[in-house]
Amino acid sequence: MKTADLLALSPVIPVVVIEDVEHAVPLARALARGGVGVIEVTLRTEAGLEALRRIAAEVPDVVVGAGTVTAPEQTTLCEQAGARFLVTPGASPRVLDAALDTGLPLLPGAATLTEMMTLLEHGLPEMKFFPALPAGGTAYLSAVLGPLPQVRFCPTGGITADNARQFLALPNVACVGGSWLTPKEALLAQDWDRVTQLAAEASTLLV
Repeated sequence: MKTADLLALSPVIPVVVIEDVEHAVPLARALARGGVGVIEVTLRTEAGLEALRRIAAEVPDVVVGAGTVTAPEQTTLCEQAGARFLVTPGASPRVLDAALDTGLPLLPGAATLTEMMTLLEHGLPEMKFFPALPAGGTAYLSAVLGPLPQVRFCPTGGITADNARQFLALPNVACVGGSWLTPKEALLAQDWDRVTQLAAEASTLLV
């Protein structure tokens, strides 16, 4: 799978912070029931890597990747855990090299034109635009389209059910990343029907 294929899997890639590893598998299954077959498990918690491992092993029909990859050594750990793609908030040289060495689809973070041009020099036209709202939102991405029409973005950071369509309407946005599909209160209550409902709503955003 190429990164371009990854961005075509769903209008929204759920960005998930898992505190309790026991939530990982039922959460992934709930998203899949709603029509979202891709999930980015962030490494922001101690449970993140094990959650990724369990989803990869027990929910093989869901494309699971690792997000918030910020250190070179994490790339190998994520690959060994079964990650099928990697997402970074930025693209420092060492992290970028380590991620590329895995051969996994990579969605590197960029917020400035210089960062975007640097990623293009590495043959990476698909990027995560982060943090989307603080960095300029739809107005910024519209401006970027002129000089860099070949770049396709997955904006994350401040994306909600209310503003997702505004981003998805841009010609250089392939999908968005968001945490609203897996709200913390739903995970704590193990309200998987709620997650499925939110996923079903998100899967129709491009219709």
